[in-house]
Amino acid sequence: MGLSRLPLHSYVSAIITGEALMKRSRINDILRESDAFIRSFGYTLPPFAYLSPDALKASGHAEIKARRMGWDITDYGKEDFDDMGLFLFTTRNGLSADLGKKSAMLYAEKIMISRDRQLSPMHRHDLKVEDIINRGGGTLVIELFMADAEGGIDRDAEVSVMVDGVIRTLPAGGHLKLVPGESVTLYPNNWHAFWGENGDVLIGEVSTVNDDLTDNIFDQPIGRFSNVEEDEAPLHLLVSDYDTYV
Repeated sequence: MGLSRLPLHSYVSAIITGEALMKRSRINDILRESDAFIRSFGYTLPPFAYLSPDALKASGHAEIKARRMGWDITDYGKEDFDDMGLFLFTTRNGLSADLGKKSAMLYAEKIMISRDRQLSPMHRHDLKVEDIINRGGGTLVIELFMADAEGGIDRDAEVSVMVDGVIRTLPAGGHLKLVPGESVTLYPNNWHAFWGENGDVLIGEVSTVNDDLTDNIFDQPIGRFSNVEEDEAPLHLLVSDYDTYV
């Protein structure tokens, strides 16, 4: 079942069936694979990425935990990572409580991997403004809708977005394709879903403060984080592990 053969809303409905668990061993494998993929582009994660779970518990790392910086692997709670999932690593992040202050860190940065034909499902944010950047690999395909007056999806309105300083207008549900080096700016009224095409994609994200606990609104009833089955010890903690392990 491929993205090229189904409309996005049909594709999502087809794979969202019940709650499942993602094995920790699978997460550990994805961590290793993703780190190697990132390094293949000459990008190196910061040293704190490689802290052991025990080392991350040290008091000197309190800001890493408070800002939820670090590894993030999600299958959106459905244990179908190859079809619907995303790898993320938050390298820097401000605090939502500081928004509006003059002397504060009001931005965030992530590096992400969207695998070939791997869906990141339709969602938007209430607060976050973000630039999504194709850093290398395949083509990044983004499906776009505008939000209606109630915040839902407007399936009729045209969508205008800025691609590297140039306004592009698409029909509702249009597919914006970014080749390596291109980027798009998305606002809270932009519903979006994305996937890789013709290869896995290394994605950069530069945004206002990122709060994945509260600022993700999905079109379908899914979760933001994976439900984990602990079949082996974690190689590195995910940000979703912090409340449990740290």
